[in-house]
Amino acid sequence: MFRGVTQLSLDAKSRLAIPARYRGELMSCCDGRLIVTVDPSKCLLVYPQPAWEPIEEKLNSLSSFDPLTRGLQRLLVGNASDVEMDGAGRILIAAPLRKFAGLSKEVVLVGQGSKLEIWNEEQWNLQVEDALDIKGGDIPPELAGFTL
Repeated sequence: MFRGVTQLSLDAKSRLAIPARYRGELMSCCDGRLIVTVDPSKCLLVYPQPAWEPIEEKLNSLSSFDPLTRGLQRLLVGNASDVEMDGAGRILIAAPLRKFAGLSKEVVLVGQGSKLEIWNEEQWNLQVEDALDIKGGDIPPELAGFTL
């Protein structure tokens, strides 16, 4: 289970050091084999390989005749990149993925349960500001009775 926000830096070779608190779980569940792909929100998604495989299967089983479905297949599956943590717990973020998400040196890693998100730091800060700007009428119906 991945949760929390961590500010990180890409190194000169575009590698991202996975925080130590996640490394043990990633080694035990998938031997450090991960899938990095793009998200329509302009961030990157990082899945342990076993968690990604059913998602990829489901996406590929959908009809490619629907233009929206085909676009999502192209986006998520077409950009999926197999990566492996090195001995220091780092993963290499490929240039096309960095470009898509607008990643430079400073990034934010966000735990989202079964996956992680990698954000450009400025874009992440905008996401947080947008999330704080919830007004009573803007809450989706499924959250109407939700309390913390």
